[in-house]
Amino acid sequence: MDLLTPLETLCRIILRAREMEAQVPAIDPDDAADNVDDFDDEGDQALSALEDELNSGVEEEMRAILDDLADDQLAETLALAWVGRGTYDTSEWDEAFAEASDNDPESAIDELMDMPLLAAYLDAGLAAFDYSCEGVGQND
Repeated sequence: MDLLTPLETLCRIILRAREMEAQVPAIDPDDAADNVDDFDDEGDQALSALEDELNSGVEEEMRAILDDLADDQLAETLALAWVGRGTYDTSEWDEAFAEASDNDPESAIDELMDMPLLAAYLDAGLAAFDYSCEGVGQND
């Protein structure tokens, strides 16, 4: 399969999706603690090294990247995510692409934005067709 979407663009989507997945919502100190490990000995909220405040800029950039894709490229991106998720096999690519093409662009963008593990699914979808983001965007 030849990609309709530049590999660099797909890799950028994967990168932004990883950034979105790494974000966690800020904890409201007024909320009851679900886990006592979240607080130090004085009952104050402890800082987490993995916590990253939600950055709406990453989500906005991701939505803008997807919005800039042509309809067939957006359908391809959605179909690749479906292949990576296991909804379709590589032998069913034409069917996956046709179904993804039936979505209106806004629905396709919403589905991609709401898809948990989008980065992993796109990465796996690309790998299923022997594409990789390894080395993409790096200067030699």
